[in-house]
Amino acid sequence: MVDVKGRWALVTGGARGIGRLVCLALAERGCNLVIQSRKKEHADAVKAEAEKFGVECVAVEAELSDLESVEKMLKEIDSLGHDIDIVMNNAGMQIAYRTEYLATPADDYTTSFLINTVAPMMIVYHYVPLMQKKGFGRIVNTTSGIALEPEQAGYSASKAALNKVTIDLGSKLQGSDVMINLTDPGWCRTDLGGPNAPNAPESALPGVIVGAFVDDRKSGRIFGAGLFYDMSLEEAVKQAEKMCSPY
Repeated sequence: MVDVKGRWALVTGGARGIGRLVCLALAERGCNLVIQSRKKEHADAVKAEAEKFGVECVAVEAELSDLESVEKMLKEIDSLGHDIDIVMNNAGMQIAYRTEYLATPADDYTTSFLINTVAPMMIVYHYVPLMQKKGFGRIVNTTSGIALEPEQAGYSASKAALNKVTIDLGSKLQGSDVMINLTDPGWCRTDLGGPNAPNAPESALPGVIVGAFVDDRKSGRIFGAGLFYDMSLEEAVKQAEKMCSPY
């Protein structure tokens, strides 16, 4: 199991919801944080909470639908001089629920793909070479198990695409200590999931962070949070490491 104490993690969408819980869970283990949100001040509260664990925290901002903004954020992080060891691509957007799904506008797709597929992969492509150079890295891309709902076509298609490119890239990293996997937090009561979701955000832990701690050099798996309910992180890592890669 990876010891994250003293390492640095980038958490996108870290200011609220499951992203906030990810930040606090990593901080509790001694991991320093770069917390992305749309505006730096949105991360003030979670930054203050995380710093109580004695870790360093930096807030950065980016609009993930704007790739120039993403690139600017990455340059800012590079300028800080901290090696990013862990990337938690948590941020995402469910743009709309279209009851009249046959009238789904094209913008549902273009916006969803920018935020849920393109931006996280641009972040991945930035950090994988740096991680390979130093011989260590963990990347966790957040997906969704949503299926058979054309009412959410843009969202579900963008997450399916994220699955595909993550798993494909994982085949190139297989056997190395730079690992990329996916997590599915389940349907949780967050701003994205809405108030009628059956699961509390806390139920996503430890499943959503297990990909940062596995140490078996396997990539391309989907760690559904439901597989790890009521487990300690240590138990969850042992369970996750029994899961086979899809190659």
